[in-house]
Formats: sequence, structure tokens, C-alpha cells
Amino acid sequence: MSSSVSRVVGGGAGGVVNGGISFWYADDGLPVVREPLSGDASADVVIVGGGYTGLWTAYYLKKAAPFLRITVLEQKFCGYGASGRNGGWLYNGIAGRDRYAKLHGHEAAVRLQKAMNDTVAEVIAVAGAEGIDADIHRGGVLEVATTPAQLARLKAFHAHELSYGEKDRELYGARETAERIRVADAVGSTWTPHGARLHPVKLVKGLAAAVAALGVTIHESTPVTEIRPKHAVTPYGTVRAPYVLRCTEGFTACLRGQKRTWLPMNSSMIATEPLTEEQWASIGWHGRETLGDMAHAYMYAQATADGRIALGGRGMPYRFGSRTDNDGRTQAATVEALHEILTRFFPSLAGVRVEHAWSGVLGVPRDWCATVTLDRSTGLGWAGGYVGSGVATTNLAARTLRDLVQQDSGQSGRTELTELPWVNHKVRKWEPEPLRWLGVHGMYATYRAADQRERLRPGTESSRLARVADKVAGRH
Repeated sequence: MSSSVSRVVGGGAGGVVNGGISFWYADDGLPVVREPLSGDASADVVIVGGGYTGLWTAYYLKKAAPFLRITVLEQKFCGYGASGRNGGWLYNGIAGRDRYAKLHGHEAAVRLQKAMNDTVAEVIAVAGAEGIDADIHRGGVLEVATTPAQLARLKAFHAHELSYGEKDRELYGARETAERIRVADAVGSTWTPHGARLHPVKLVKGLAAAVAALGVTIHESTPVTEIRPKHAVTPYGTVRAPYVLRCTEGFTACLRGQKRTWLPMNSSMIATEPLTEEQWASIGWHGRETLGDMAHAYMYAQATADGRIALGGRGMPYRFGSRTDNDGRTQAATVEALHEILTRFFPSLAGVRVEHAWSGVLGVPRDWCATVTLDRSTGLGWAGGYVGSGVATTNLAARTLRDLVQQDSGQSGRTELTELPWVNHKVRKWEPEPLRWLGVHGMYATYRAADQRERLRPGTESSRLARVADKVAGRH
């Protein structure tokens, strides 16, 4: 392990904070936790989970129907999960689009993609209207290729996105890519304007404050142990409501009977110390696009408002039995691997110190498709399974849940959102243990091996190992 990474995990003076939920909380401070539920209660709508999905749903429902009594129940505090730990990518990607095209036709998937494109602007507009300063910078999304095989995938990906109506996407060669950002060995890139960098915690804090100001009741430190029709059960009492909406994403497995519904996939991040002007000049990145790559075990990064690089990847992807972590602490080997990606992309930053490392879980359905559902026979609804693309998708999911509830209660009819192909999509459960653990760890080990093989044996063909991993994952 390199000395700089040893300092990362060793702590102490000049060391790095490992865990502590996320860098975003270290930067902006932990919130004052709201009062827990104090006994049995009733509402018109009860929302389980105080992350982006739950808060956006409460926001849009209350704005549409101010008379609704809405209660949000959160086990820790709003934004404790993925909403306060993610990479700050507000972009137009959505999990499952190609499968929805196969199931419902290409045009249905095009409508879904257009809705996602519009969602990026919607989040920015609402943040502005509500006075939420979340360090939003709309620089788009740049995804780079650093091997011949990655370049072939990138060109295919670019053409695929154009086929879904994204006519403003651009394709760059090596020289044009270097003019935007100097990633070592980059041979091409693709850029879309439908993306922005943001500070996840500033967004979730501002959204929670806006929701509370509208008159929504938020109870924190209130874990929900079971959801059943018209009931959300907690240790402090039960909230009864005609509609119970599950917005728990990577923590869904903690609920009774939901252990195999969505797999809590672990994703890890590091944040560097602030870079100097000379260091920024050495790598370019003047447009402050969010940055990704075309590796099978891909990375994601942003340039933060205070001049750091925050970079993430999968790390240890899954804990046996669908367990979730408590404080985001990250394995030393994962920190080392992320540091290696940073210096491989930007060799001139080899001496830059990493100041924070953390992890969090995201929800993965068995078919890797994000969904929004309302069971009209029970009043139970849910949204999630974003597979890491939730910063924007949560907003579209929330507006769709709003429309589904209003449709069911007779306040409105069908809308464009309720007709999107991800609505009421059904998927089978994950395999029991130990098959679940073996499958996920084997899948990501194979993806990493595929990336290594492509770096060592340059060629335009993707490694066959990746195709094996795709079949295990159920992505195709």
C-alpha cells in the first residue's frame, strides 16, 4: 500500500476521516435530528424513508394537494442513506431503459428517456425556486475511454443514446477530449448536456426544510420495521394511512419480508484535499463536468465547489445477508483501489492527499430496472431500484408516485408520467444466501478481471469475461 493511502486509513494528525457517514456531512455538518414518533398516529399518506425519493414525493404531493396529511418516517435522519453519500451526479441515466424498450417498445423507452432529460432541469428549477443552494453546476456529463475496447463501447454507447432521441450529445476524439480534461491515455469521450454536479447533503437538507415548511410531518430516529396495507409499524407506534409508500432504496432489506427484494449494493468514495490552481491547470477540467468512464467496473467523479475531486467506485460490493453499514466506514483495500484510479487518470496528482473515504448502499433489483408502483388494491406503493442513478431518477419517481396516488384517489386521471413503461413493473426476488453473496462478488471480480485484461491486451473487442458477468448479473 502506498504511503499516501496508508495515511488515509491510518487516521491521526493529518490523516483521513474514514466513514463519518460521508465527506458531504463533514463539509456541511450533521443536521439537528427531528423528534421521533411519539405514539400511534394517522395520516392520509405515510412515506417510509427520508431520502430523496421520500422527500420529493412528500414535496410534490403536498404542493398538488395542500389538504393532505402527509407523514414521513425516517430511521436515522433525512439523507442518512444514499441521498447523503452519493457522488452528486444529477444526470439523465435511468436503470432498465433497454429492457423497457424490449417489453413495451422503443417509443415507450424514448418517452422515459425524454422524461429523464427533463428531470435534470426540473431539479435545478425547484432548487432555485426553494432557495436551496446545493453547489449546482450544469457542466454536463463526460464519459471517457482509455483503451481500444473501451473506445469501441463508447462509440456504441454514443450511437445508442442518439437512438433514444438525445440529439444534443457530442462525441470527441483524443485531442478534443484532452481540450476538456487531460485523463491519461484517453482516446475518446462522449458528452451530454443533461447533467450537473451538486452537493448531495445541501440538496437533501434544503429539500427536507422545504417539505417541513409546507406542513409535512417528519419523524426522524423512527425505524419502520414492517409495512402492511394501511399500516407503517415502528417501535414507537403505528401510523395508519390509506396510502403507505416505501421509499427505502438500499435499506429495503431491513424491512420484514423484504430481504430479497432489492440487493443493497455497496459503493465507495474518496475526496481529495483541495487542489491548487497549478494542479487544476495540469488536468484541465475547466467545464467541471461530472466524469465517468467506460470500464466494466466503472468510476464516477466530480470536481467539488471547494476545489476537490470526489471519486467513487464499487469497492466491496455486497455484505452477506443484505447487511448495511452504520457509518460509511470503508475497507483499506477499497480506499487504495480508488486512489489508484485517481492517479491512473491523473498522474500529475500522485502526491495529492486523500482527506475522506466513505461508503453507502444503493438498491439493485434482480433485473437491474428502476420501478415505480402503486398497488391500487392495497394502497401500498414504492419507488426505487435506481442502481446508482438515483439523484435525478428519485425526482421523476416522486412525481410519478404523486400522479398515481392522485389518480387512485380520484383527484386526477392518467397522466404522461403514469403511462411511462417503468410504472408497475414486476421483477422476481434475488436468490437466497449464500448464492446471492457468491453471485455478486463473483460478478464484480469478473468485471475487474475483464478491465485488467483489456488494459494488458489492447484490442477493440470487449473481454468475454464481461459477457459472462453480464449474464450472471441478469443485465441482458
